[in-house]
Amino acid sequence: MQLKRTMWAAAAAATMLVLTACGDAGEDGDGGDGATGDYEVVADPDFEAGSRMAEIAEAGTVKIGVKFDQPGIGFKAAGSDNPTGIDPEMGKIIAGQLGIEADDIEWIETISANREPFLQEGTVDFVIASYSITDDRRKIVGQAGPYYVTGQSLLVAAADDTIKGPEDLEGKKVCSVTGSTSIATVEKEYGATPAGFDTYSECVDQLKNGSVDAVTTDGAILLGYAAEAPEEIKVVGEPFSEERYGVGYSLESPELCEFLNTTLEDALSGDAFQTAFDNTLGKSGNEAPATPTLDPCP
Repeated sequence: MQLKRTMWAAAAAATMLVLTACGDAGEDGDGGDGATGDYEVVADPDFEAGSRMAEIAEAGTVKIGVKFDQPGIGFKAAGSDNPTGIDPEMGKIIAGQLGIEADDIEWIETISANREPFLQEGTVDFVIASYSITDDRRKIVGQAGPYYVTGQSLLVAAADDTIKGPEDLEGKKVCSVTGSTSIATVEKEYGATPAGFDTYSECVDQLKNGSVDAVTTDGAILLGYAAEAPEEIKVVGEPFSEERYGVGYSLESPELCEFLNTTLEDALSGDAFQTAFDNTLGKSGNEAPATPTLDPCP
């Protein structure tokens, strides 16, 4: 029960954030350039020679994959130079521990379907893109964390009273992004007919025009979309899964796991995560969710 309360506290925070942003996209108290939290930047970090951390620090820049279409999580408004949201904030915290300023981060738009390929091919150094930790993903990429916990929910048409929870999805056409855990869950566990698209925005458009019966992903994301069009769409039911957001890295650099876990632990126990939350999902006045326990490195 406490988990559900925590999930919906975070989701409600996302709703309030989007309501604030809808009338003035990109001006989330940051001038529209994504400059929010002020985090520690370590001067001359001391890493073992030859480690991936040392290589990134020496380069003076880091490539981080984030979503561009998830309000409050990872969102890049038209005309903005940088994305905003809890995930980009976590990216700044990690970069700072590598001795890299926020202005020297290269933000790369990353959708659900290309998160693993981007890490495997070296397109990005890290993926922080509402990236749920799973055993299957950990067979091909590394995932440190979790730094945030939420839960899967459903978005339906405002006039639809036939779907009130996942038990009503049998035979229904349900949209989520290709490659996500959400779409696999509703197909395998609830008998839904999956409809995969590249982005959640496309799924929401499909719902609005009647091409699908529901959209599913994390509750915080869905409430953000519902807040933009409450007369057309709504979130129903309670969260029916636990989604644990982690930071993705390449298995070719296993030393990154301990670095990331130490960085996340310090952020969660200190002021950095609270600052990140306050600048994004916490703008509604809600408290940050309970601190999760990090998974040990392999």
